[in-house]
Amino acid sequence: MTPATPLYALHERIWHWLQATVMVLLIVSGLAIHYPDRFAIFGSLAVALKLHTWLAGALIANAFLGVFYHLTAEKYHHFLPRMEDFTGAAVRQARFYLYGIFKGEKHPLQTDSRRKLNPLQKITYLALLNILLPFQIVTGVLLWGADRWPKLFDRIGGLWLLGPAHTMGAYLFLAFLIGHIYLATTGPSSAALFREITTAPLHVAENRPD
Repeated sequence: MTPATPLYALHERIWHWLQATVMVLLIVSGLAIHYPDRFAIFGSLAVALKLHTWLAGALIANAFLGVFYHLTAEKYHHFLPRMEDFTGAAVRQARFYLYGIFKGEKHPLQTDSRRKLNPLQKITYLALLNILLPFQIVTGVLLWGADRWPKLFDRIGGLWLLGPAHTMGAYLFLAFLIGHIYLATTGPSSAALFREITTAPLHVAENRPD
C-alpha cells in the first residue's frame, strides 16, 4: 500500500480559492453595478464597472489555467461522468443529501485522489463549465463591447436582452455558490471539508498511484 497522500495538492487548493475569491467579488461588483444606491461599496459606478471587467478577465484566465492543467496532467477524468452517474449513482447521491445524511448513513462514495467528485458534482460541474460559464463569458463580453460593436450589440438584442441574460447567469452562479458552501459542511464534521481544501487537507490511503 502506498503512503497516505493529500486529497488535494497545494496548487489545486490555491487555484480553488483564487477562483472562489474572484467569483464572489464578481457577484459583489455586479450587485454594485445593478444597484448602485444600495451597494455603493466601491465608491462609484465607474469603479465597479472597471473592477468587474478586470475580475472577469482574471476568472477567464484562471479557468483557462485550470483546463490546461487538467488536460496536460490527464486529470480531466475527475469531471467526466459515467453513464451510471446519470442514473443509479445520481439517485443514491441525491437520496443521501435529502435523507440519509440526516439519519447518519454512510456516504455512498468513498473519495480518493483518483475519484474526487461524486456523481451529482460531476453533473453539476459539467453543466457549470460547459454551459453556464461560456454563456456568462459571451454575454459579458457582448455587454462590455456595447460601445465598441454597436451594430452587433443591437442585432443580438441589445441591453434589454443581454442585461437580464447576464444577470440570470450571475444568480445561477450565486445559487451554485450557496449550495457549494452548504455541502462543504456535510463532511465528517462541519469544518472537515474546509480544512481539506485549505491548510490541513485530510489524508487518504490508496492502493494505486495517482
